Amino acid sequence: MAILARAKLAELAELLPGAPALPDYTVLRGPQSGLVMLRGRAGGGGEAFNLGEMTVTRCTVRDAAGGVGHAYVAGRDGEQAALAARLDAALQSPALHDTLEAQVIAKLAERQAARRRAEAERAAATRVRFFTMATMRS
Repeated sequence: MAILARAKLAELAELLPGAPALPDYTVLRGPQSGLVMLRGRAGGGGEAFNLGEMTVTRCTVRDAAGGVGHAYVAGRDGEQAALAARLDAALQSPALHDTLEAQVIAKLAERQAARRRAEAERAAATRVRFFTMATMRS
């Protein structure tokens, strides 16, 4: 679900034509947009505090095979949430799971990992290394 939640609609739409057709579906809830409160901790382990609000869209569907799919995505894109929920439902089908996992989920995971590596490399390039006075003594 984390991979589907981070995937953009364009990425999902690009990978789906090569994958098996998704079953027909019925919308059970949504897509609905709303706000969630983000919590943070000072230093990662300190007292919890409210960091701010974030817009999310949720959707729940039931496909023709009986699988119920849920999705929560950042932002207001109802189509992205619906497609992610449809994929979640289809992944529960033994007949579709392995193919969707290989043709959609694995490729999305690779792309997301590459983006994280590129972002980490950009951040590492700006890293400042401080020397202590102890290293400057003779």
